[in-house]
Amino acid sequence: MSDSAGDGRLSPEEFQQMNALLRRFCTHEPDQWESIQTETPHGPVYVMFSRMRLPGFEDHTFHPF
Repeated sequence: MSDSAGDGRLSPEEFQQMNALLRRFCTHEPDQWESIQTETPHGPVYVMFSRMRLPGFEDHTFHPF
């Protein structure tokens, strides 16, 4: 659960909002792909959105949301 400063784990409501925003982002933003990176206390996190499944990955390796 997140605290008042916005740190920590997402609340269930925040997680639902994040999923809704990601769906909207995936529907309207990436043309072919989008690559983003952010810093965290544990080091950088890299995220790739693609309209194609990358070679070597099967559908079952992805978590639907």
